[in-house]
Amino acid sequence: MVRWLSAKLGPTVASRHVARNLLRLLTSCYVGPTGQQFTVSSGESPPLSAGNIYQKRPVLGDIVSGPVLSCLLHIAHLYGEPVLTYQYLPYISYLVAPGSSSGPSRLNSRKEAGLLAAVTLTQKIIVYLSDTTLMDILPRISHEVLLPVLSFLTSLVTGFPSGAQARTVLCMKTISLIALICLRIGQEMVQQHLSEPVATFFQVFSQLHELQQQDLKLDPAGHSEGQLPEMSLSDGQQRPVDPIVLDELQKVFTLEMAYTIYVPFSCLLGDIIRKIIPNHELVGELAGLYLESISPSRRNPASVEPTVPSTSPEWDPQGGVFPQDDGHSGTFGSVLIGNRIQIPNDSQSESPGPLGPISGVGGGGLSSRSEDNALKQELPRSAHGLSGNWLAYWQYEIGVSQQDAHFHFHQIRLQSFPGHSGAVKCLAPLSNEDFFLSGSKDRTVRLWPLYNYGDGTSETAPRLVYTQHRKSVFYVGQLEALQYVVSCDGSVHVWDPFTGKTLRTVEPLDSRVPLTAVVVMPAPHTSITMASSDSTLRFVDCRKPGLQHEFRLGGGLNPGLVRSLAVSPSGRSVVAGFSSGFMVLLDTRTGLVLRGWPAHEGDILQIKAVEGSVLVSSSSDHSLTVWKELEQKPTHHYKSASDPIHTFDLYGSEVVTGTVANKIGVCSLLEPPSQATTKLSSENFRGTLTNLALLPTKRHLLLGSDNGVIRLLA
Repeated sequence: MVRWLSAKLGPTVASRHVARNLLRLLTSCYVGPTGQQFTVSSGESPPLSAGNIYQKRPVLGDIVSGPVLSCLLHIAHLYGEPVLTYQYLPYISYLVAPGSSSGPSRLNSRKEAGLLAAVTLTQKIIVYLSDTTLMDILPRISHEVLLPVLSFLTSLVTGFPSGAQARTVLCMKTISLIALICLRIGQEMVQQHLSEPVATFFQVFSQLHELQQQDLKLDPAGHSEGQLPEMSLSDGQQRPVDPIVLDELQKVFTLEMAYTIYVPFSCLLGDIIRKIIPNHELVGELAGLYLESISPSRRNPASVEPTVPSTSPEWDPQGGVFPQDDGHSGTFGSVLIGNRIQIPNDSQSESPGPLGPISGVGGGGLSSRSEDNALKQELPRSAHGLSGNWLAYWQYEIGVSQQDAHFHFHQIRLQSFPGHSGAVKCLAPLSNEDFFLSGSKDRTVRLWPLYNYGDGTSETAPRLVYTQHRKSVFYVGQLEALQYVVSCDGSVHVWDPFTGKTLRTVEPLDSRVPLTAVVVMPAPHTSITMASSDSTLRFVDCRKPGLQHEFRLGGGLNPGLVRSLAVSPSGRSVVAGFSSGFMVLLDTRTGLVLRGWPAHEGDILQIKAVEGSVLVSSSSDHSLTVWKELEQKPTHHYKSASDPIHTFDLYGSEVVTGTVANKIGVCSLLEPPSQATTKLSSENFRGTLTNLALLPTKRHLLLGSDNGVIRLLA
């Protein structure tokens, strides 16, 4: 459902409302100790794929977060790489950002889960970035993601709520992430861009080694309240150390962890390891000690073939499960299994493992195993990928607060819909905002798709053209309850938007008394309201033959022709605006005229009804007026300086107006009356504005012109 919605809602709404909430949900997948337990495979030894270093050992949280990640990546597939770099990456930076307090702090469980979620998502992102983008944002990944994560991971004063377990999981995920980046960018680039994170990671072993050498009995009681004991390290700095955190670190950065880190990095980095990691020898020794402890016959830490009897994973006393580093685990394939490369014993040298086999494993071997193991995957080129104006507008939209209830018009051209040969007389977006209808002087009604496409200059073809009208079409709308389209050229046509087939036509009773205004009733009603030139209002139910009701509106006066009709959102009242400026309010249930009043001095051009019994009317006397249904005086009154407001639409508590002078205005229905106008530039809009319609969810404007072209602007 989420995938379907992401495509249906378009890039701005999907990013603001779907992707944002999926990102928040990702953190929840890792909250609490249960989400951080390593999953034990059912077989005796871990599956082969679990042995690759960049294929992290999964925890329960990874299984829970699988569907969330797949939906996030689906949005990136739909709308392209910018989603990864402009939306996901800043959110990751926000998740891992250190807290405001500079003093020693204990992480809360949400922040801890956020760190795990951030590293997991970064790993997914790296796989889908193109080489050029990865190199462009590598400094950002290093400074905004890796270093903050490592500062939490190696901190001597910050404890994790779930203790050593969470730190171990984060450590494994971070190794996995750094190894993936190293494999993607190659040795030289690692030295240029990643030496600081890698060195920081290895440095923690030296610090712990020194603190063990000093073997100070840390007595918290001997220090004043809130003060942590300080230790001097070989780099000459005094560092505060929390004894509880130190104990936690020693449980995590064990001999086994040294081995888990040292072997792959010595293989990945080759000789460069000496330049990047000052303490690589110490870590190598620790890795050697681990090998000795599990297999006394082995003496050489650089020999990358720890063959261990395949037993079930070893249980760590702290409750975590550490798989033994046998031939199947992160040793870059010293045992020939499937297509993995065996390193013969006699060819192994004292120096860190040769790079040849790794590139082999890193290439075909990995990607053929499964999608999860791929180092790099192409984001499919989607027709809806963001570029040009769409990208610029999307970047602006995702930065806007969700609480911002105002309509902002930036005049960014997003799409054009050419096709009508006459002036566009009416526009009607369908309720789901996927499609919209347009009626024109060329006697056709067209159904257009509203999915984003191209870079803002692209032109879209209609999905369907309805050609049964004999005169200029002045009204089109969707009868939502039945999903039919209603259009009028003096007679009403009801037709199916899926097939284009005419279902019913309603002709005026007398050809000398044509229909002058039509409006469809809101769901669940299935009626159409029609006004004829003799001031009569007729209701037709699309499910039944004949007329449903007929009401006279004139009432002895001669108010002229009905120019516009509007139905309240509840369907309980209809308001009619006449050419004399008179307005009549009618109760649809009883047929009684509730009120008739002279609203304007000129011809009424358009009326809209809003929730809360509010009516908005515009007239040729240059005014736009807001009324409460039964109150005598208008609530607000706007006056347009140069031209009458001949078309307008509503967005929340605001009215978006358009004039013949191609000016778009936004005025408020609330106190105090305020108005802002923008002149449409000829670059974005050619011709004279004839009609506008607003897409409230997507916050876009459809503008129809006298030359038959409709444009989508934001």
